[in-house]
Amino acid sequence: MGGYWAIPGWGAFALLRRNLLVWRKLLLPSLLGNFVDPLLYLLALGYGLGHFVGKMQGMPYITFIASGIVASSAMNTATFEGLYSAYTRMAVQNTYLSILATPLQIGDIVTGELLWCAVKGAISALAIIIVASFFGAIDWHWQVILALPVILLTGFSFGAIALAFTALSRSYDFFMYYFTLAVTPMFLFCGVFYPLHTLPNFAQNIAAVLPLTHAVLLLRPLLTGQVPQQVALHIGVLLAYSICAYVLAAYLLRRRLLG
Repeated sequence: MGGYWAIPGWGAFALLRRNLLVWRKLLLPSLLGNFVDPLLYLLALGYGLGHFVGKMQGMPYITFIASGIVASSAMNTATFEGLYSAYTRMAVQNTYLSILATPLQIGDIVTGELLWCAVKGAISALAIIIVASFFGAIDWHWQVILALPVILLTGFSFGAIALAFTALSRSYDFFMYYFTLAVTPMFLFCGVFYPLHTLPNFAQNIAAVLPLTHAVLLLRPLLTGQVPQQVALHIGVLLAYSICAYVLAAYLLRRRLLG
């Protein structure tokens, strides 16, 4: 491995395929959860709360919240995959050690896992788009196609952050720190349910550096037929999180597995 421990090869796609084949056994319950969860959110918040809210930023509240939930779903799904599933493969099943007995390296493992996190996040997000379209909350137009690479980048970013925490964890309980201190605050304060300008200035400043904020600011316009503003900034932030977390996850995982 030497100095190339973080550089992936084609083996990353072999790991991606391996995870896909394993997930295929759980395809039906997994897809059911992907469709039912957004349905409950849209009914309870989009219609229930939306009845009192009316329109927000010039669109029905169900449309506003549906586009936000697409981003948060990519975050949540990729995070769960990068935490619980990855930890199981690393510490319980010893899958990573078995993989390292092959020509694959740490970079292949990290990249393969993060590609899978991105794919899982995209599956969940697309399920929400499909459900929301049945309620008329999201219309199918050409901008929706542009939303897919943003969704994949969002899943990759949050998967990388989660995998870095996984490499540090000694038990599943450790993940509650990350959910309590990072995932839940982002879900509540990064623009999924209301515009950021309604927050106090200090909260807006904090939200401005969090990755979910930039995912929402890209996806909401794309899913509602508008053109996102400051595209380079939002993509740059997501890429920065992806690259930094990738390098950190690769380093920590190498130290965890190889000493």
